[in-house]
Amino acid sequence: MATASPHKAGPLTTLAYILLLVSHNIAAFLLLPLVLASALLTLIWVGLPFTILTAATLRTIANAQRTTLTRLNPHHPVPTAYRPMPPTGVHSRVRVILTDPATWRDLLWLTSAPLLTLLALLSYTLYAHAIYQTLYALLLWRLHPDLYGFITPHTPTQALLILIPAALTLLLAHTLKPLTISAYTRLSRLILAPSEKARLTARVAHLATSRADTIDTQAAEIRRIERDLHDGAQARLIALGMNLGMAEQMIDTKPDTAKHMLAEARETTRHALTELRDLVRGIHPPVLVERGLDGAVHALALTHNLPITVTTQLHGRPGDPVESAAYFAIAELLTNTAKHAKATHAWVHINHGRQRLVITITDNGQGGAQPTPESGLSGIARRLDAFDGTINITSPPGGPTIVTLEIPCELSSPKTLPSSATD
Repeated sequence: MATASPHKAGPLTTLAYILLLVSHNIAAFLLLPLVLASALLTLIWVGLPFTILTAATLRTIANAQRTTLTRLNPHHPVPTAYRPMPPTGVHSRVRVILTDPATWRDLLWLTSAPLLTLLALLSYTLYAHAIYQTLYALLLWRLHPDLYGFITPHTPTQALLILIPAALTLLLAHTLKPLTISAYTRLSRLILAPSEKARLTARVAHLATSRADTIDTQAAEIRRIERDLHDGAQARLIALGMNLGMAEQMIDTKPDTAKHMLAEARETTRHALTELRDLVRGIHPPVLVERGLDGAVHALALTHNLPITVTTQLHGRPGDPVESAAYFAIAELLTNTAKHAKATHAWVHINHGRQRLVITITDNGQGGAQPTPESGLSGIARRLDAFDGTINITSPPGGPTIVTLEIPCELSSPKTLPSSATD
């Protein structure tokens, strides 16, 4: 399936990104005295916590620069590849910080901030200068006789001659703008982007963590199924066997009591079958098998107590594991919305592009959703992490809440879909 290329930023958007990048440079350069002080203070123990704090601040600014560079040029993203920090231990944390190549890349970027700022603002400074020259030639020459301290026009014709250098300055700015921005982004990317070795190391660490989380999640799911079977269907089946045994003993001597016990056994069988169906549905809903993610989410919306609008743009079906993970993530998010968001409506949009399944869940609730280590949002993140998927949450106080799920996957051909999926 063909995919659209990333949208190219317009002049005003580019200017906004450049100003944002420059603000990062200024913030990083202002941090330089603290970095030098923390380097000196590492000679004594009291400086170690200061080093951790300074490094965390610098990493935050550098990551903001990486994010903005990626948005300015989506074709060349600038990833982050810091080594994972130990949960405890001041000395071990400082050791990781000082031996991490990404730390030294951040420091090199910090010291390069003046040069980068000059590259970023050069063309825009020339634009501003050309505008000033134009205004001087048309209006300001009467108020300020001297331009540059040595050009003094005395007549309107002489003032209009200044439009010539203004036009040349404007042409120079227009010519230099793509070159300086390209030089800025290339140099910043060269400094901040991790090396291939660092990227592979971070990738291995990420896979090891996600594998451990997946194993823990699967073990917890198995324990849940065992508990549900033990406390639900198994207990009912044991009671069923006992009722049938007692009815068998009483059928000749107390037929009325035996009939009553058989009726109870039939009811117990019905409840056991219902619990088994619910258990199977919790593992992999039949509607998901029969109708795919599109039909399953529509069915989920129909049975939900919150009005939900579902739109989909899928030209195939993802693999079963991805489909199941996406369905349960949507179901949990909608449940959280109904319970906590105080929303009156929710929207689910599902599409596929650039080899990624993208799901957006929006509600008009009170906002303020934040993932905590034990929250459902963190559980969804761990579920998606097994597929290299991501979750992005935008939930300002007062709402709205927008949750975006992205899972790398390919779709099967529509011709291979079950016939029920097109009903």
